[in-house]
Parts: sequence; structure tokens; C-alpha cells
Amino acid sequence: MTHPFLDLPPLSAAHFAAIEDGVARLLDTRQDVLVMQGEALLPLEGAIRSAAGPGTTALNVITGPYGQTFGNWLRDCGATVIDLSVPFHTAVSAAQVREAFAAHPEIDFVSLVHAEAATGNTNPVAEIGAVVREHGALFYLDAVASVGAEPVLPDAWGVDLCVIGAQKAMGGPAGVSAVSVSERAWARMAANPHAPRRSYLSLLDWKERWLDGGRAALPHAPAQLEMLALQACLERIEADGPQAVMRRHRTAALATRAGAVALGGGLEPYVYEEADAAPVATTLRVPSGVVASELVAGALAGDGTLPLATGGGALAAEMIRVNHYGVDATVGAVQASLAALGAGLAERGRTVDLEGARRAVESAWR
Repeated sequence: MTHPFLDLPPLSAAHFAAIEDGVARLLDTRQDVLVMQGEALLPLEGAIRSAAGPGTTALNVITGPYGQTFGNWLRDCGATVIDLSVPFHTAVSAAQVREAFAAHPEIDFVSLVHAEAATGNTNPVAEIGAVVREHGALFYLDAVASVGAEPVLPDAWGVDLCVIGAQKAMGGPAGVSAVSVSERAWARMAANPHAPRRSYLSLLDWKERWLDGGRAALPHAPAQLEMLALQACLERIEADGPQAVMRRHRTAALATRAGAVALGGGLEPYVYEEADAAPVATTLRVPSGVVASELVAGALAGDGTLPLATGGGALAAEMIRVNHYGVDATVGAVQASLAALGAGLAERGRTVDLEGARRAVESAWR
């Protein structure tokens, strides 16, 4: 028997390279772009282990759980790590990064998450990048959640290692990711004797076996279905227009915040300031006496397609995530999510205004 997904001709090197070129267009970058055959944790970890090691002094910005993970990887590499932590309901500022450089001028590596889907905040990368450039440090950015929902511009912002994934705002699969790499980053990796080699984490292996050979022969069999799905995501974004796709995500975020406030019942935005809130997902704080995970479980029991989740770890008790990204960046998804949460709050004796929430969402969407 045959199957349309399983009996495809092999993906050629030229086809693979064309998909990489599509990622480069999305990021408006002239840097080298590698599409990695795995979830975004692969290039996120590979880039840190390739560029950092003993002798590296890293400023690791923590605005959510991924920043904490990056600090652990940096320490595993033997780097000296200076953590800059801010409350998860806010964003880091360029002024705070500048103060860290003033206190530690030896910093030569900066790691930052653009948008933390887990906590719902987003950081001002352009302003931070300007500070990093002034001090000559290598700039590593996790843009997995932000790409497609807001601008991601490695060249304009001075980002040396920019990692993206397809599974959130791009509306694609989790099993493929990409990283753009500057010439400075390649030089740092080449000079790092601890950079992974002959390893699935090795960016240098890809450079030597793929990029340096003119992208003429793939170093191993590609994840064909994921690559084709990534291509479809890129084509859909290009067809709709990146600005339109980003506007849809920003509108979904604004509508969710407005609707939650109008709904009442003690539900409120987790990220205090609208300017600090990520377009990719909106986090909400539940009122005292209500357990977020129970509220979400009840909503999903009624409609398992709702883009709702609870915060990770300890945040599961107090935080709800409305994941209005990709195909769920719609007024319908936002309306349905808030209606289900409102019904759950009403069942718990909270006074809610479902009609007010509906009107607030529609007003924000205009």
C-alpha cells in the first residue's frame, strides 16, 4: 500500500537550501541560516555549547523559565555566569543590561529570550542589542515564541545567534527549528576547543559539511515531513504578509487582555504593563481561592480545542495561558477561551460579565 505522506521522493539538497533561504527572508538576515532537524531545544543548546566555555563571562537575562535553563547550560560549559533576573510579570530593560555591563565589563556573551510564552512577557531586543553592540559582546537570542508574532531582525538588532521554531506563531510543527549565525559567532565557535564536534549538537559540523560545501550535499537524511511543513508555514506567511500575521497576533493579545478585564471575576492580566506583554500568548492571574489548573481543566473538558494551558511548575496554581498563536490568533479562539473561563468562574461563585467580555474583545479586534 502507498501513502501520500510516506512515499515522497527524497528531499534534495537544493530543496533544503531553498527552505533555509525562506527562513532568511523571514528574518531579513544576510547571516548564515541553518535549519536544524529537531525541536528548538536542539539549536538553543547547540549554540550555547558551541560559543561558550571556560573563559566566557556570560550575562544571562532571566525573564522566565527558559532563561533559567540557559544559565544552567552556560555553567555546564564552564562559563562564568552573571544572572540578571526580573519578576516574571515584567520585562528587562536596556538600562538594566547597561548597568550589568558597568558592574561587569568583562561580559562577552549575552543570552536573552525575546518572548517568554510561558510567562507572557516580551523584551525590547532592539534597545538591548544596541547596548550589547557597544560593549562588543556576542548576543544570543531565543526567538522561538516571538517569530511570526512580532518582528525578529537579527541583522538590525546585532544578534549573533538567533534561534527560531515553527511550532508557535508560525503555525507549524515542533520537530524543526533554525538558527542564524553571524561571522563573529562562527569565529567564536572555531576558537572554542570545547565546542561540540562529531555531535548532533554541533553547529560547526553543519558549517563544514553543509555550508562550506556550497550546500550541495546534505550531511544526513533530513526530516522530510517537518521540512515540507516548515516550507508551507513560510509560504503561508509570505502569502498573507508578515505584517498582517504579526498584526493578527498583536490584536489577539490586546483583545484577550481587554476581554479578561471586562470579564471580571477576579481574572486579570499576569503581565502588568501592556507594553511588556507578548503578542504570542497572554497570561492571566486567577483570583485568590481559585486554582488555575482546575479552571483550565474544566474549560478543556467542555471543549478540548481551546488554546488554554496552565503555567508551569508552581505557576500552575495561579496562572492561565491563552495560547492565541498560529491558527488560534483569531477572535473566535479568544472569545471561546474567555467564555469558558468565565463559565468556570461563575460556577465557583464569582461574578462575571460574559457579555461585557464579548464586547471588549470585538471592540479590540476592530
